[in-house]
Amino acid sequence: MTPDPRLDQDEWRTYDEFAAGIDTYRLPAEDLTGRRLRLTLDGGGRLDLRFHDAETVEWERDAGPGSRDPYDAVAVRPDVHFVNVPLPARRREALTLVWSGQTGRAVAVHSAIAAHPEPDVPQVGQRFCAGTVDGVAVSGPEPGPSRDLIGRRNVYRYSPSHLYEHVYLSGQRYAWQCLQGVQRGHGDVDLSTVWRFDGGLYLFCFREFKIPVASVWLHDLGYQLMTTGIFLGLDGTGEVAHSRAGGYIYPLGSVTYPDIQPV
Repeated sequence: MTPDPRLDQDEWRTYDEFAAGIDTYRLPAEDLTGRRLRLTLDGGGRLDLRFHDAETVEWERDAGPGSRDPYDAVAVRPDVHFVNVPLPARRREALTLVWSGQTGRAVAVHSAIAAHPEPDVPQVGQRFCAGTVDGVAVSGPEPGPSRDLIGRRNVYRYSPSHLYEHVYLSGQRYAWQCLQGVQRGHGDVDLSTVWRFDGGLYLFCFREFKIPVASVWLHDLGYQLMTTGIFLGLDGTGEVAHSRAGGYIYPLGSVTYPDIQPV
């Protein structure tokens, strides 16, 4: 039998190699043409977005100079929207927004690729900020860091050839392994951030050590068991790349700690 080259542990796959097709089972894109979104962020910052068509948004922060950029939107639930705005003018950055038209809650994630790698530090960093939707009565708890996923073990199916397992180890790290795909046999423990957005909805973000890539996901762990996400990183040639992702969630189980808890 010919050995499976995907089991070669010495050949770490680049971001563009594993991301190809990882959006096959993603929820359909949402057209926000004509919509306007105003967000007030914690600390007093403001975002104002005008969606001109199905692919273009004009936005500004704190009434500063506006920027017209591409966007990608998904209705994760009827009143919960996931929008990613790659920033071509800044090349190495992306803005990801999640908001609810029912609760008026919102989260903004800013991802940026550092100019140069540093030892033992992910090259793609992320910043998080909660906020509210102007004009919508705010209800429910404010989104924020959550420990709810610690101890859970899930499998994620993104395409017929993308199958990954996640184990949420602590409030700072998670473990993953590829069960099917070009990364089969590979796995690692990387930095992660989990925020609870709403009932059953969790923002999950990771930043890899081995390659310059980070991701933003919104896990629907309620009835739907779907996830919607994006990647920002450098491909095998060193060029900036943005990718869409998404698929099905299959819970495998969970553990609880009897006394001492993870960090």
